[in-house]
Amino acid sequence: MYCRFLFAGVCLFTFTGAALAETVLNRDSGGDPSTLDQHHTSTVNEGYILRDLYEGLVTFNGKGEVIPAVARSWEISPDGLTYVFHFRENAEWSNGDPVTAGDFVYSLRRIMDPKTAAGYANVLYPIKNAKEINTGKLPPDQLGVAATDDRTLEITLASPTPYFLSLLTHQTVFPVNRKAIEKYGDKFTAPGNMISNGAYTLASFIPNDKITLKKNPYFWDAKTVGIDVVNWMPFEQPASCMRRFEAKEVEICSTVAAEQMDYINTNLKPYLRIAPYFGVFYLSVKGEPDSKLRDLRVREAISMVIDRDFLAGQIRRGLMLPGYSMVPTGTKNYVADAPRLDYADQDILDREDKARVLMKEAGVAPGNLSVKLRYATSVNNKNTMIAIADMLKNIGINAEQDEVEGATYFNYLQEKGMYDFAYQAWIADYNDPYSFLSLFTTGNYFNYSDWSNKDYDALITKSETMTDIKARAEVLAQAERILLTEAPVIPLLAPSSQALVSDKVEGYSDNLMNTHATRWLSVRP
Repeated sequence: MYCRFLFAGVCLFTFTGAALAETVLNRDSGGDPSTLDQHHTSTVNEGYILRDLYEGLVTFNGKGEVIPAVARSWEISPDGLTYVFHFRENAEWSNGDPVTAGDFVYSLRRIMDPKTAAGYANVLYPIKNAKEINTGKLPPDQLGVAATDDRTLEITLASPTPYFLSLLTHQTVFPVNRKAIEKYGDKFTAPGNMISNGAYTLASFIPNDKITLKKNPYFWDAKTVGIDVVNWMPFEQPASCMRRFEAKEVEICSTVAAEQMDYINTNLKPYLRIAPYFGVFYLSVKGEPDSKLRDLRVREAISMVIDRDFLAGQIRRGLMLPGYSMVPTGTKNYVADAPRLDYADQDILDREDKARVLMKEAGVAPGNLSVKLRYATSVNNKNTMIAIADMLKNIGINAEQDEVEGATYFNYLQEKGMYDFAYQAWIADYNDPYSFLSLFTTGNYFNYSDWSNKDYDALITKSETMTDIKARAEVLAQAERILLTEAPVIPLLAPSSQALVSDKVEGYSDNLMNTHATRWLSVRP
């Protein structure tokens, strides 16, 4: 009897220990976030982390499809102006309080309040009175959002918006916790202070090391969350992540270095994931007020001389495609014959000849123009800028590299710092041309070049109230033609998403939005 009892006790101890073992996922964040305040966020990488911490009215599933989240269901009025969302009874914050419609009213008013100074507030301008509130013309309580009761939220739009549900997946629409903000102010995002409503809570944030999130027991769907702890680790250099991946210390690297593709194809190909990605890589052009970069002919010459086929095929090793437009191929609600640069199909040598003529017409002699190519630290970015510098030499432009650490780089752009060229990428928040073209209106937070064109602004504004989808598409196409002609931004590449994913990770599905929230993943022992 004693031996039998001892054996049973040992078995009980063993099974209990196994049950208590935490499932951990280590994944690449691409760099430390500048903020975890969803109303001040501006980068894709911040969005990845925030999607683990918070949940909006709707969300993306593992395949990148829009599905119910805090809202279990909704109705849309026949005129497309009113959305009524019905909340789950068991949607809770990480402190156990219920998530209410009033929380979303508070959050949406907060982001639109000019005092918040939310750079991304304009993405929510489809909501009635949002623009007027954000520009100080109306008080926040005039926003077209109302809680008819704790579990019902009504949102009224200024005009029908075909992409509105997709827009609601964006991190700026995630709710903030009023109690945490009123108690901690700007420090509500700190570990121990943050109250979130997503699948995970913020356990710790060690800069340049990792952000640790732990499973939220109050999350309404916690029973389906298979990973207990996720460590978001900031690898600015893909090669660094790859080494940790090979050492089995990291399960997901969010990108790969193009110059290492031969090694990856030989040694890591079973783990390589490549898929279309809904965005554009481009150069933003600014220059001092007296700079020759302010001359349209100079900007056009620079765009002409950039060999996008070489960038895509040789520098990015086929991981991207040449880009000749700001709105990507395959965008919904757009014209069939979408605008693109007029010289897209011309031979690069012919383009160089025409570029030299334009430079001469602008009064720029070979060797008389020097520029700086500014970019965030990354070997892929660096190699791209080195190649572009060589291309500019062909028309007598001297180009110097200006490499800046990631967080500092984006902060500088957001503060409207001066630069000649800034290498940027834009990944759409929703599948519609407006997501790309609205960026370059006068005063837009993301219009870092400070370009302004009244005709362009008028077309974008006109599109915002149009209900005829085909007519709206043509108006937006007219705007893109102006943008491509004026060249305040120069499209370079159409991106793909790339990742290294361990065979231990299950549930990782390639999708156009490249969204892979930890909630949908699991890790085999």
